[in-house]
Amino acid sequence: MESVGSIIVYVVIALTIVICSVLAVTTRKILRAATYLLFTLFATAALYFKLDYEFLGAVQIAVYAGGIVVLFVFSILLTSHPGDNSAKLASRKRALGLTGSLLLLIVAGYSLVSRCELWSALPQGENPSMNEIGETLMGTAHGQYLLPFEAISVLLLACIIGGVVVARKNKN
Repeated sequence: MESVGSIIVYVVIALTIVICSVLAVTTRKILRAATYLLFTLFATAALYFKLDYEFLGAVQIAVYAGGIVVLFVFSILLTSHPGDNSAKLASRKRALGLTGSLLLLIVAGYSLVSRCELWSALPQGENPSMNEIGETLMGTAHGQYLLPFEAISVLLLACIIGGVVVARKNKN
């Protein structure tokens, strides 16, 4: 049985993640959105530390909170005026965004439920070892995630190149 303090810490971390995530996508100032994203990533790292996944928490801080957010801020400063407000969405675009969000929620929920047999192989109440986590994340077999990981890294590289190209066009 978990202690009340542990549950309170979990609720605070979960609320921080939810609130900062919503603020990151609803604010009209892009630099402020990157700051909320940074808070979300730090709260996610706190969740990893609470679950005793120190390595994943450290990676979350070093790679995502440290590297990716700095990259986003660098791209923002290169391509736009960070103090400007973004344009308000038209109601048609808002409805389209809501529809897309709901469809993505359905797909993500289905993906999560359809992958549950991967977790049922572990004994109940036992945490996987770092070796099992590493094999699952970086393996190439069914249910492992090396290909999506590499696809995301190529996508991030394309975004960086696109940001530099846009910044160079604006300077000329």
